[in-house]
Amino acid sequence: MDFTLSSEHELVRQTAREFARDHLAPGVMERDEAARFPAEQVKMMGDLGFMGIMTPEAYGGAGMDALSYVIAMEEIARVDASAAVIMSVNNSLVIQIFLDWASDEQKAAYLPKLATGEWIGGFSLSEPQSGSDASNMRTYARKEGHEYVINGTKNWVTNGINSNLVILFCLTTKGIGYKGISAFIVEKGTPGFTTGEKEDKLGIRGSDTCELYFQDCRVPEANRIGQEGDGFRIAMHTLNGGRIGIAAQALGIAQAALDHSVSYAKERKQFGRTLAEFGAIQSKIARMATEVDASRLLVHRAAFLKDQHQTYIKEAAMAKLYASRTAMQAARECVQIHGGYGYMQEFGVERLMRDAKITQIYEGTSEIQELVIAREILKNS
Repeated sequence: MDFTLSSEHELVRQTAREFARDHLAPGVMERDEAARFPAEQVKMMGDLGFMGIMTPEAYGGAGMDALSYVIAMEEIARVDASAAVIMSVNNSLVIQIFLDWASDEQKAAYLPKLATGEWIGGFSLSEPQSGSDASNMRTYARKEGHEYVINGTKNWVTNGINSNLVILFCLTTKGIGYKGISAFIVEKGTPGFTTGEKEDKLGIRGSDTCELYFQDCRVPEANRIGQEGDGFRIAMHTLNGGRIGIAAQALGIAQAALDHSVSYAKERKQFGRTLAEFGAIQSKIARMATEVDASRLLVHRAAFLKDQHQTYIKEAAMAKLYASRTAMQAARECVQIHGGYGYMQEFGVERLMRDAKITQIYEGTSEIQELVIAREILKNS
């Protein structure tokens, strides 16, 4: 077993780290406070290949593997978790659906735009009443000839305002539960499709989240992905991979918390000694570093299994569960080590705690991850 990264993976890490340092770090606190979408930086991420990092070169992507993806995600999230989630949704959810489920015509029409960052995609599964029960839907697409007429409301849509298209999951047959859900490509500007106001969030404020409204929105049959009734299977399969991306985002936040903690502990003096000389602070840093490393191993294992085309449902859930918990704990300890200064926006570490929390909620809460892990273990025992 070799834990050494290849020269190609090291180059990905260095490229992402330099980009984050030079182009994401400047203004990150201002973007957070203003809840401003990093449009310029996202365009640069597209130019570097990060917005389509796992997309084959034939479709304009970087043609890299899942391990490259999580390495880049960690470095991006280490500086700006908002930019990381924009990248994650575009790669793990939207593009991955096109790669796994779309027709050749759909791939040719949309992947080159999405993979280069010319277009940004959104993933729309949740509804106001659904929560963790993703199959509890009311949005309905009624078939009329070679079109579907869609009516309903979706919520919690990351990239919802700034996206050029969304992958929409809604009912095409009522009364049969998840078996009646289908998936559609809906472009912005389609009559009857509008976006709500930007949600005012606790964290990842640079990314936009909003509701989507559909009122007699007509979508051609050619924009349906797969067959009627395939939607829930498409969504669940895709979220398994999406969790690897969110785990990598959480890992980046946790690593940032460790970085800030070590730097501050070595500089700040109390009672004539640096904080780093106190055993209590050393214990915090030791635990934090151990949990960050363990998270990284879980994330890299899940990505490796995905690259090997092996089953990774349990491993992805484990990575997200553990890395998100580590991010929250590390961010909390980072604020504690900084004391009163950690509570102030000026030092930037309170943002880590705000950003970390969402990694325990979206793309399946921690409680859902535990259910997934237990189900996989029991099923295969």
